[in-house]
Amino acid sequence: MSVLASFVKPLAYLSLPVFALHTLANASPVARYYVRIGLYLSTLGVCSVWGVICSIGMGLIGSRFDVFYVVARSFYHLASRAVDIRLVVEGEEYLETRPSVLIGNHQSMLDILYLGRIFPRRASIMAKKELQWSPLLGQFMTLAGAVFVDRGNNARAVRSLTAAGEIMKERNSSLWLFPEGTRSMRPHADMLPFKKGAFHTAIQAQVPIVPVVCENYYRLYRKGVFESGTLKVKVLPPIPTTGLTAADAGSLAIRVHDLMVETLREISAPPPPEATPKPAEPAVLSSPSPNPAQAGIPTPAAPSQPQPAPVAETEAEKAAEQVRTESRASTNASENSSTSSPTLSHRRVEGSENGTETEEDDGMVLVGRPSH
Repeated sequence: MSVLASFVKPLAYLSLPVFALHTLANASPVARYYVRIGLYLSTLGVCSVWGVICSIGMGLIGSRFDVFYVVARSFYHLASRAVDIRLVVEGEEYLETRPSVLIGNHQSMLDILYLGRIFPRRASIMAKKELQWSPLLGQFMTLAGAVFVDRGNNARAVRSLTAAGEIMKERNSSLWLFPEGTRSMRPHADMLPFKKGAFHTAIQAQVPIVPVVCENYYRLYRKGVFESGTLKVKVLPPIPTTGLTAADAGSLAIRVHDLMVETLREISAPPPPEATPKPAEPAVLSSPSPNPAQAGIPTPAAPSQPQPAPVAETEAEKAAEQVRTESRASTNASENSSTSSPTLSHRRVEGSENGTETEEDDGMVLVGRPSH
Protein backbone atom coordinates (compact mmCIF):
# COMPACT_ATOMS: atom_id res chain seq x y z
CA MET A 1 0.00 0.00 0.00
CA SER A 2 2.86 2.36 0.81
CA VAL A 3 4.41 1.65 -2.58
CA LEU A 4 1.14 2.57 -4.31
CA ALA A 5 0.85 5.73 -2.25
CA SER A 6 4.36 6.80 -3.28
CA PHE A 7 3.16 6.88 -6.90
CA VAL A 8 -0.34 8.24 -6.37
CA LYS A 9 0.58 11.20 -4.16
CA PRO A 10 3.00 12.86 -6.62
CA LEU A 11 0.46 12.41 -9.42
CA ALA A 12 -2.22 13.99 -7.28
CA TYR A 13 -0.04 16.97 -6.47
CA LEU A 14 0.85 17.43 -10.13
CA SER A 15 -2.76 17.11 -11.27
CA LEU A 16 -3.91 20.02 -9.10
CA PRO A 17 -2.05 22.80 -10.98
CA VAL A 18 -2.94 21.16 -14.31
CA PHE A 19 -6.61 21.11 -13.36
CA ALA A 20 -6.42 24.71 -12.11
CA LEU A 21 -4.83 25.93 -15.37
CA HIS A 22 -7.37 24.03 -17.44
CA THR A 23 -10.25 25.56 -15.49
CA LEU A 24 -8.76 29.03 -15.74
CA ALA A 25 -8.19 28.68 -19.49
CA ASN A 26 -11.85 27.79 -19.98
CA ALA A 27 -13.04 30.71 -17.87
CA SER A 28 -12.57 33.43 -20.51
CA PRO A 29 -10.69 34.12 -23.78
CA VAL A 30 -8.39 36.59 -22.00
CA ALA A 31 -7.48 34.06 -19.30
CA ARG A 32 -6.96 31.40 -21.99
CA TYR A 33 -4.60 33.72 -23.87
CA TYR A 34 -2.32 34.31 -20.89
CA VAL A 35 -2.41 30.69 -19.72
CA ARG A 36 -1.42 29.41 -23.15
CA ILE A 37 1.24 32.09 -23.61
CA GLY A 38 2.72 30.99 -20.29
CA LEU A 39 2.58 27.31 -21.23
CA TYR A 40 4.08 27.99 -24.66
CA LEU A 41 7.01 30.03 -23.32
CA SER A 42 7.57 27.54 -20.49
CA THR A 43 7.74 24.71 -23.00
CA LEU A 44 10.21 26.73 -25.05
CA GLY A 45 12.38 27.19 -21.94
CA VAL A 46 12.25 23.50 -21.07
CA CYS A 47 13.21 22.52 -24.62
CA SER A 48 16.09 25.02 -24.56
CA VAL A 49 17.53 23.13 -21.57
CA TRP A 50 16.85 19.85 -23.38
CA GLY A 51 18.59 21.31 -26.43
CA VAL A 52 21.78 22.03 -24.49
CA ILE A 53 21.80 18.45 -23.18
CA CYS A 54 21.16 17.04 -26.66
CA SER A 55 23.83 19.27 -28.21
CA ILE A 56 26.47 17.98 -25.84
CA GLY A 57 25.41 14.33 -25.99
CA MET A 58 24.80 14.14 -29.74
CA GLY A 59 27.97 16.09 -30.42
CA LEU A 60 29.95 13.39 -28.66
CA ILE A 61 28.47 10.65 -30.86
CA GLY A 62 28.88 12.61 -34.10
CA SER A 63 25.23 13.59 -34.66
CA ARG A 64 25.56 17.30 -33.98
CA PHE A 65 23.63 18.35 -37.07
CA ASP A 66 20.54 16.36 -36.06
CA VAL A 67 20.16 18.27 -32.79
CA PHE A 68 17.67 20.76 -34.22
CA TYR A 69 15.57 17.89 -35.56
CA VAL A 70 15.40 16.11 -32.20
CA VAL A 71 14.69 19.26 -30.19
CA ALA A 72 12.17 20.53 -32.77
CA ARG A 73 10.13 17.32 -32.62
CA SER A 74 10.32 17.32 -28.81
CA PHE A 75 9.04 20.90 -28.71
CA TYR A 76 6.19 20.18 -31.11
CA HIS A 77 4.96 17.13 -29.19
CA LEU A 78 4.94 19.10 -25.92
CA ALA A 79 3.76 22.53 -27.11
CA SER A 80 1.05 21.28 -29.50
CA ARG A 81 -0.61 19.51 -26.59
CA ALA A 82 -0.12 22.44 -24.23
CA VAL A 83 -1.80 24.96 -26.57
CA ASP A 84 -4.03 22.43 -28.39
CA ILE A 85 -2.91 23.27 -31.93
CA ARG A 86 -2.15 20.56 -34.49
CA LEU A 87 -0.47 20.86 -37.88
CA VAL A 88 -1.19 19.02 -41.11
CA VAL A 89 1.70 18.98 -43.62
CA GLU A 90 1.50 18.56 -47.39
CA GLY A 91 4.59 17.86 -49.52
CA GLU A 92 6.77 16.80 -46.58
CA GLU A 93 8.94 14.66 -48.88
CA TYR A 94 10.49 17.82 -50.41
CA LEU A 95 12.14 18.61 -47.06
CA GLU A 96 14.58 15.75 -47.66
CA THR A 97 16.25 17.72 -50.49
CA ARG A 98 19.88 18.23 -49.39
CA PRO A 99 21.78 20.47 -49.54
CA SER A 100 19.18 23.20 -49.90
CA VAL A 101 18.01 26.55 -48.56
CA LEU A 102 14.69 26.20 -46.75
CA ILE A 103 12.59 29.36 -46.50
CA GLY A 104 9.29 30.02 -44.75
CA ASN A 105 6.83 32.80 -44.00
CA HIS A 106 7.26 34.49 -40.61
CA GLN A 107 4.15 35.62 -38.73
CA SER A 108 5.01 35.50 -35.01
CA MET A 109 6.73 33.46 -32.32
CA LEU A 110 4.12 30.74 -32.94
CA ASP A 111 6.11 29.88 -36.08
CA ILE A 112 8.39 27.79 -33.84
CA LEU A 113 5.48 25.37 -33.53
CA TYR A 114 5.33 24.69 -37.27
CA LEU A 115 9.14 24.53 -37.39
CA GLY A 116 8.95 21.89 -34.67
CA ARG A 117 6.61 19.86 -36.85
CA ILE A 118 8.51 20.04 -40.15
CA PHE A 119 12.19 20.69 -39.36
CA PRO A 120 14.22 18.01 -41.21
CA ARG A 121 17.35 16.08 -40.27
CA ARG A 122 20.78 17.55 -41.02
CA ALA A 123 19.52 21.11 -41.06
CA SER A 124 20.41 24.24 -39.10
CA ILE A 125 19.01 27.75 -38.86
CA MET A 126 20.20 31.27 -39.51
CA ALA A 127 19.44 33.62 -36.62
CA LYS A 128 20.17 37.17 -35.55
CA LYS A 129 23.33 37.45 -33.49
CA GLU A 130 21.48 38.83 -30.44
CA LEU A 131 19.97 35.38 -29.84
CA GLN A 132 23.45 33.90 -29.37
CA TRP A 133 23.59 35.50 -25.91
CA SER A 134 20.11 34.45 -24.76
CA PRO A 135 20.29 32.22 -21.65
CA LEU A 136 20.06 28.52 -22.56
CA LEU A 137 18.58 29.19 -26.00
CA GLY A 138 21.77 30.83 -27.24
CA GLN A 139 23.99 28.05 -25.92
CA PHE A 140 21.76 25.40 -27.46
CA MET A 141 21.76 27.11 -30.87
CA THR A 142 25.53 27.62 -30.82
CA LEU A 143 26.24 23.98 -29.94
CA ALA A 144 23.76 22.79 -32.58
CA GLY A 145 25.55 24.66 -35.38
CA ALA A 146 23.30 27.68 -36.00
CA VAL A 147 24.61 30.43 -38.29
CA PHE A 148 24.40 33.84 -36.60
CA VAL A 149 24.16 37.09 -38.56
CA ASP A 150 25.13 40.52 -37.24
CA ARG A 151 22.13 42.61 -38.33
CA GLY A 152 23.92 45.86 -37.50
CA ASN A 153 27.06 45.08 -39.52
CA ASN A 154 26.46 44.60 -43.23
CA ALA A 155 29.97 43.41 -44.07
CA ARG A 156 29.84 40.67 -41.44
CA ALA A 157 26.31 39.70 -42.51
CA VAL A 158 27.51 39.26 -46.10
CA ARG A 159 30.45 37.14 -44.98
CA SER A 160 28.13 34.98 -42.88
CA LEU A 161 25.80 34.39 -45.82
CA THR A 162 28.69 33.54 -48.15
CA ALA A 163 30.22 31.15 -45.63
CA ALA A 164 26.83 29.51 -44.99
CA GLY A 165 26.61 28.30 -48.58
CA GLU A 166 30.02 26.67 -48.41
CA ILE A 167 29.20 25.08 -45.05
CA MET A 168 25.97 23.61 -46.46
CA LYS A 169 27.77 21.88 -49.30
CA GLU A 170 30.55 20.67 -47.04
CA ARG A 171 28.11 19.19 -44.50
CA ASN A 172 25.52 18.08 -47.10
CA SER A 173 22.98 19.86 -44.92
CA SER A 174 20.21 22.42 -45.29
CA LEU A 175 19.80 25.92 -43.89
CA TRP A 176 16.53 27.48 -42.70
CA LEU A 177 15.86 31.21 -43.17
CA PHE A 178 12.93 33.62 -42.93
CA PRO A 179 13.38 35.82 -46.03
CA GLU A 180 10.91 38.46 -44.80
CA GLY A 181 13.47 39.28 -42.10
CA THR A 182 10.84 40.17 -39.49
CA ARG A 183 7.33 39.26 -38.33
CA SER A 184 4.38 39.96 -40.63
CA MET A 185 1.25 38.97 -38.71
CA ARG A 186 -1.88 40.49 -40.21
CA PRO A 187 -5.57 39.56 -40.62
CA HIS A 188 -5.31 38.89 -44.34
CA ALA A 189 -3.04 36.37 -46.07
CA ASP A 190 -0.02 38.26 -47.39
CA MET A 191 3.72 38.51 -46.88
CA LEU A 192 6.32 41.24 -46.65
CA PRO A 193 8.78 41.71 -49.56
CA PHE A 194 11.71 39.28 -49.40
CA LYS A 195 15.24 40.30 -48.62
CA LYS A 196 17.73 38.78 -51.02
CA GLY A 197 20.15 37.15 -48.57
CA ALA A 198 18.62 33.66 -48.76
CA PHE A 199 18.63 33.78 -52.56
CA HIS A 200 22.24 34.98 -52.78
CA THR A 201 23.24 32.12 -50.47
CA ALA A 202 21.41 29.54 -52.61
CA ILE A 203 22.77 30.95 -55.88
CA GLN A 204 26.37 31.14 -54.67
CA ALA A 205 26.18 27.54 -53.43
CA GLN A 206 24.13 26.48 -56.50
CA VAL A 207 21.67 24.61 -54.27
CA PRO A 208 17.87 24.55 -54.65
CA ILE A 209 15.40 26.63 -52.63
CA VAL A 210 12.57 24.79 -50.86
CA PRO A 211 9.67 27.13 -49.95
CA VAL A 212 7.51 26.27 -46.92
CA VAL A 213 4.19 28.05 -46.32
CA CYS A 214 2.21 27.98 -43.08
CA GLU A 215 -1.34 29.22 -43.36
CA ASN A 216 -2.34 32.56 -41.87
CA TYR A 217 -3.28 31.85 -38.24
CA TYR A 218 -4.62 35.26 -37.22
CA ARG A 219 -7.94 33.56 -36.45
CA LEU A 220 -6.22 31.41 -33.79
CA TYR A 221 -3.45 33.60 -32.41
CA ARG A 222 -3.06 37.34 -32.05
CA LYS A 223 -2.93 39.84 -29.20
CA GLY A 224 -5.51 38.76 -26.63
CA VAL A 225 -6.51 35.62 -28.57
CA PHE A 226 -5.02 32.11 -28.36
CA GLU A 227 -7.47 29.45 -29.53
CA SER A 228 -7.30 25.75 -30.39
CA GLY A 229 -7.36 24.48 -33.94
CA THR A 230 -5.58 22.85 -36.87
CA LEU A 231 -3.12 24.62 -39.17
CA LYS A 232 -2.06 23.63 -42.67
CA VAL A 233 1.54 23.73 -43.85
CA LYS A 234 2.47 23.21 -47.50
CA VAL A 235 5.99 22.43 -48.71
CA LEU A 236 6.50 23.43 -52.34
CA PRO A 237 8.73 21.58 -54.83
CA PRO A 238 12.42 22.62 -54.85
CA ILE A 239 13.30 25.57 -57.10
CA PRO A 240 16.69 25.05 -58.78
CA THR A 241 19.33 27.78 -58.91
CA THR A 242 21.77 26.01 -61.24
CA GLY A 243 23.25 28.48 -63.72
CA LEU A 244 21.93 31.58 -61.95
CA THR A 245 24.23 34.43 -60.90
CA ALA A 246 24.09 37.09 -58.18
CA ALA A 247 22.38 39.40 -60.69
CA ASP A 248 19.40 37.00 -60.75
CA ALA A 249 18.81 37.12 -56.97
CA GLY A 250 16.27 39.95 -57.12
CA SER A 251 14.09 38.42 -59.84
CA LEU A 252 14.29 35.02 -58.14
CA ALA A 253 13.17 36.57 -54.85
CA ILE A 254 10.15 38.18 -56.54
CA ARG A 255 9.19 34.95 -58.31
CA VAL A 256 9.39 32.85 -55.14
CA HIS A 257 7.57 35.55 -53.13
CA ASP A 258 4.64 35.57 -55.57
CA LEU A 259 4.48 31.77 -55.55
CA MET A 260 4.43 31.61 -51.74
CA VAL A 261 1.79 34.36 -51.43
CA GLU A 262 -0.41 32.51 -53.90
CA THR A 263 -0.03 29.32 -51.84
CA LEU A 264 -0.65 31.20 -48.59
CA ARG A 265 -3.98 32.51 -49.89
CA GLU A 266 -4.89 29.08 -51.21
CA ILE A 267 -4.45 27.26 -47.87
CA SER A 268 -5.51 29.99 -45.43
CA ALA A 269 -8.95 30.13 -43.84
CA PRO A 270 -10.90 33.40 -44.01
CA PRO A 271 -10.10 35.89 -41.22
CA PRO A 272 -12.55 36.20 -38.31
CA PRO A 273 -15.50 38.55 -38.94
CA GLU A 274 -14.27 41.13 -36.43
CA ALA A 275 -10.94 41.37 -38.30
CA THR A 276 -12.58 42.13 -41.66
CA PRO A 277 -13.29 45.82 -42.24
CA LYS A 278 -16.91 46.66 -42.99
CA PRO A 279 -17.60 47.63 -46.61
CA ALA A 280 -18.37 51.25 -47.31
CA GLU A 281 -22.01 52.12 -47.77
CA PRO A 282 -22.86 52.36 -51.48
CA ALA A 283 -23.98 55.70 -52.82
CA VAL A 284 -27.77 56.01 -52.96
CA LEU A 285 -28.92 55.81 -56.55
CA SER A 286 -31.87 58.08 -57.40
CA SER A 287 -34.72 56.67 -59.44
CA PRO A 288 -34.26 57.42 -63.12
CA SER A 289 -36.68 60.04 -64.39
CA PRO A 290 -38.72 59.11 -67.48
CA ASN A 291 -37.58 60.40 -70.84
CA PRO A 292 -40.33 62.72 -72.15
CA ALA A 293 -39.33 62.19 -75.76
CA GLN A 294 -39.58 58.41 -75.45
CA ALA A 295 -42.87 58.60 -73.54
CA GLY A 296 -44.38 60.99 -76.07
CA ILE A 297 -45.66 63.29 -73.36
CA PRO A 298 -44.71 66.97 -73.55
CA THR A 299 -43.44 68.15 -70.19
CA PRO A 300 -41.85 71.37 -69.08
CA ALA A 301 -38.09 71.45 -68.93
CA ALA A 302 -36.86 70.22 -65.58
CA PRO A 303 -33.54 70.93 -63.96
CA SER A 304 -30.96 68.33 -64.89
CA GLN A 305 -30.49 65.59 -62.33
CA PRO A 306 -26.97 65.01 -60.99
CA GLN A 307 -25.30 61.85 -62.17
CA PRO A 308 -25.38 59.09 -59.51
CA ALA A 309 -22.07 58.42 -57.86
CA PRO A 310 -20.49 55.05 -58.61
CA VAL A 311 -20.61 52.40 -55.93
CA ALA A 312 -17.58 52.78 -53.70
CA GLU A 313 -15.08 50.01 -53.39
CA THR A 314 -15.08 48.19 -50.10
CA GLU A 315 -12.42 49.10 -47.58
CA ALA A 316 -11.24 45.48 -47.61
CA GLU A 317 -10.54 45.62 -51.35
CA LYS A 318 -8.74 48.93 -51.01
CA ALA A 319 -6.60 47.62 -48.14
CA ALA A 320 -5.69 44.43 -49.98
CA GLU A 321 -4.81 46.32 -53.16
CA GLN A 322 -2.71 48.81 -51.23
CA VAL A 323 -0.76 46.02 -49.51
CA ARG A 324 -0.11 44.28 -52.84
CA THR A 325 1.00 47.53 -54.45
CA GLU A 326 3.31 48.43 -51.56
CA SER A 327 4.72 44.89 -51.46
CA ARG A 328 5.56 44.86 -55.17
CA ALA A 329 6.83 48.46 -55.12
CA SER A 330 9.11 47.74 -52.16
CA THR A 331 10.47 44.59 -53.80
CA ASN A 332 11.03 46.35 -57.12
CA ALA A 333 12.73 49.26 -55.38
CA SER A 334 15.08 46.81 -53.71
CA GLU A 335 15.83 45.18 -57.06
CA ASN A 336 16.41 48.48 -58.88
CA SER A 337 18.79 49.70 -56.21
CA SER A 338 21.05 46.65 -56.40
CA THR A 339 23.96 46.35 -58.81
CA SER A 340 24.69 43.50 -61.18
CA SER A 341 28.08 42.89 -59.58
CA PRO A 342 28.63 39.40 -58.12
CA THR A 343 29.34 41.03 -54.77
CA LEU A 344 26.37 41.59 -52.48
CA SER A 345 24.74 44.97 -52.04
CA HIS A 346 25.73 46.84 -48.87
CA ARG A 347 22.73 49.14 -48.69
CA ARG A 348 21.07 49.53 -45.28
CA VAL A 349 17.33 49.61 -44.73
CA GLU A 350 15.96 51.85 -41.99
CA GLY A 351 12.66 51.70 -40.15
CA SER A 352 12.25 48.02 -39.34
CA GLU A 353 10.40 47.17 -36.17
CA ASN A 354 13.56 45.35 -35.11
CA GLY A 355 15.97 48.23 -35.73
CA THR A 356 18.36 48.90 -38.57
CA GLU A 357 18.62 46.01 -41.00
CA THR A 358 20.76 45.32 -44.02
CA GLU A 359 19.38 44.58 -47.45
CA GLU A 360 20.75 41.05 -47.21
CA ASP A 361 19.54 40.53 -43.64
CA ASP A 362 17.68 37.34 -42.80
CA GLY A 363 16.76 36.23 -39.35
CA MET A 364 14.64 34.20 -37.02
CA VAL A 365 12.59 36.08 -34.45
CA LEU A 366 11.83 33.63 -31.67
CA VAL A 367 10.29 35.85 -29.02
CA GLY A 368 7.83 38.72 -28.86
CA ARG A 369 4.08 38.81 -28.62
CA PRO A 370 1.91 39.75 -31.58
CA SER A 371 1.68 43.46 -32.28
CA HIS A 372 -1.82 43.35 -33.85
